Amino acid sequence: MACSSDGVPSSVSQRSILWLLEAIETLEPALQQAFRDLFDVDVTIGELVLPDHMRKWVERYFGSPEAVLRQRIVKVTNRWTLDATLFNELRARRPLEARIPVELADELARTAPDPFCEPEYNTPEDVFGRIRGRYVMTASNIAKYDGLHGVIIFREHDPLAFDEPLVREMVEVARGWFERAHQVDCAAVYPFFMWNCLWKSGASIPHGHAQVSLTRGMHYGKVERERRAAVRYRTEMGRGYFDDLFRIHQALGLGKSVNGIRVYASLTPLKEKETVLLSTAFDDDLARVMNRVVRCLVDDLNVTSFNLVAWLPPLVPTAEDWSDMPVVVRIVDRGDPLSRTSDFGAMELYAASVVASDPFRVAEALWRCLG
Repeated sequence: MACSSDGVPSSVSQRSILWLLEAIETLEPALQQAFRDLFDVDVTIGELVLPDHMRKWVERYFGSPEAVLRQRIVKVTNRWTLDATLFNELRARRPLEARIPVELADELARTAPDPFCEPEYNTPEDVFGRIRGRYVMTASNIAKYDGLHGVIIFREHDPLAFDEPLVREMVEVARGWFERAHQVDCAAVYPFFMWNCLWKSGASIPHGHAQVSLTRGMHYGKVERERRAAVRYRTEMGRGYFDDLFRIHQALGLGKSVNGIRVYASLTPLKEKETVLLSTAFDDDLARVMNRVVRCLVDDLNVTSFNLVAWLPPLVPTAEDWSDMPVVVRIVDRGDPLSRTSDFGAMELYAASVVASDPFRVAEALWRCLG
């Protein structure tokens, strides 16, 4: 085990989110200060008293009664966006399995054909027509959530059968869709890219597809909140918000630059295994790394249903300051699509996220995949 001089593990493979404060102490003073500027960490112990007749059940599911009597809980809060995540010791210690249920392939086969299998006949097109590629084709979303809202439909029915050529073309087609949509409505300048995979992600059709939209007046609320946080951070701290975010994750072993794209396993994940990519542009370089990251999550970390979004700056200059805002891609695991249990509850909706996966284990798997 590689350790610092005070005995705290310095290798990402030996670290845990449960001992984040100890890991922070190994950083150089400037990074420790940057961490304190960005994050608040609180550690508490949850205690309980077990009735005797529960002991066998606890042994079966948790190994021993002692494992549940005192539980270490770590809460990490982003001081600027107020994103907050609770990590429970019992959950975070579980290994990350690499297993896709065999039943999923059978279930997917039963969903074909669907309207996306023949999009020319079964989907509407946008007023500016369709954009066609070798692997994807656009359609207009029939139940729009904004005035300009399209779908990028994969030729392959299986939503997990994507590869680098498809993802690269998907990004290229999305850029083309934004340009054409902007020509239809020059006031619509704020682009948004979204890829929901399978039912747990909110996808109503299992067939592989992504979505694109272009909105007016102001970017979508959560994108605008992040932009404002970056502006305020620059004003008050004199440093780049996203630069410091990545520097801290990198110093802890949670972040790496991959072919010029900054990748990190988030300290405040919205839900399981959230991974963030930062890029200067929504382009082919980002698409290549994005494919590698998502394939790693699917192939090595048992992710079968996921949400991926790209927060993009406006297509034309606007009154707001976007100078500190990169292209931000966020990917989150949404759990087993064959399970009826939801991964989102009242805590996630109205309080703070409760997450089982340890970001250090996610990072360990990512760096193994990305080389």
